[in-house]
Amino acid sequence: MPILNRAAELQAELTQWRHHLHQNPEILYEVHNTAAFVEEKLKEFGVDEVVTGLGRTGVVGVIHGRAPGNRAIGLRADMDALPLEEMTGKPWASKTAGRMHACGHDGHTSMLLGAAKYLAETRNFNGKVIVIFQPAEEGGRGALAMVEDGLMEQFGIEEVYGMHNMPGMPVGTFAIRKGGIMAAPDKFNILVKGRGGHGAEPHNTVDPIVIGSQIVGALQVIAARNANPLRSVVVSVTTFHAGTAHNIIPEDAHLGGTVRSLDEKVRSLAEKRIGEIAHGIAAANGAEIVFEYERACPVTVNHPDETDHAAKAAINVVGPSNVNTEVDASMAGEDFAFMLQARPGAYIMIGNGDTAGLHNQAYDFNDAAIAYGVSYWVKLAEQRLTD
Repeated sequence: MPILNRAAELQAELTQWRHHLHQNPEILYEVHNTAAFVEEKLKEFGVDEVVTGLGRTGVVGVIHGRAPGNRAIGLRADMDALPLEEMTGKPWASKTAGRMHACGHDGHTSMLLGAAKYLAETRNFNGKVIVIFQPAEEGGRGALAMVEDGLMEQFGIEEVYGMHNMPGMPVGTFAIRKGGIMAAPDKFNILVKGRGGHGAEPHNTVDPIVIGSQIVGALQVIAARNANPLRSVVVSVTTFHAGTAHNIIPEDAHLGGTVRSLDEKVRSLAEKRIGEIAHGIAAANGAEIVFEYERACPVTVNHPDETDHAAKAAINVVGPSNVNTEVDASMAGEDFAFMLQARPGAYIMIGNGDTAGLHNQAYDFNDAAIAYGVSYWVKLAEQRLTD
């Protein structure tokens, strides 16, 4: 079944909205202009109820079906951009220095707005569709903020669904899997406290650089020898700062990095082992360690039944050959995980074509994907509220 005719008709208008959002990126919770744009459009569509300020700057729209019904499902899009300098050279490139939509949230917002417009026009469902526009997905836990503000309870949401574009997947395709689809993206910091001195007299020091280097190497044992090889984990040291001069052994060394996991037990194992390894190596060399571990958001876990519902909607739009229901999980993180902890639901990928990767200065959302995204949201809403 092809994309909706109405979605194709809206393509040019939605592309204009997407370009406007792309030119005016905002980050984290400071998405005031974006939220105002979304609010204005929802009211223009005749959405029954528009609520602002949920999760600080989130926007929620309530669309009633032709028959009242008691059921409500949530459809979520993220609104925030990234602190990057755009290098696309596109006519609609960011007008704000140091900020750009490098993850496609401008496209996500535009697709959900298009679906809201269509659903408000047709109302071919029973119950309520809740369209959720979330701030601060990029490291700010905006999904959690909305959940803690009572999103699910206030609007009676029974199921919740999310969607993200994926470079490298052809436009007109979707991908999903049951269980963990996105990793828990944790952070760690290690301060090695040694004893500095002259570079010509290392025997009179406790060299934090040597100790830190040993820690970097030893941490690779976690994935290679500590974790079950069937349970993926990534431990990457991504920062190492120490020293100010060629002839001085410094007092301290600072290491930092990320842990990515798809299993809560492996996540806890990695946290425990990083601390043990760092403390052990430091103690063996006469140094001290300050270890900090930050759990960002959980594993994004798709619920089985809701994954089937999402896949069915995608198949209704692009056909079974264009929907991968067993895609490999990604080690990137996604705070939609908090919403999936609050309610059953599923997270699906939509093809963005042969574009630069996410979080890349050359990335741009592919406008050709818009009609497919709108059609998917509409099919999912109508399917779940008429079955």
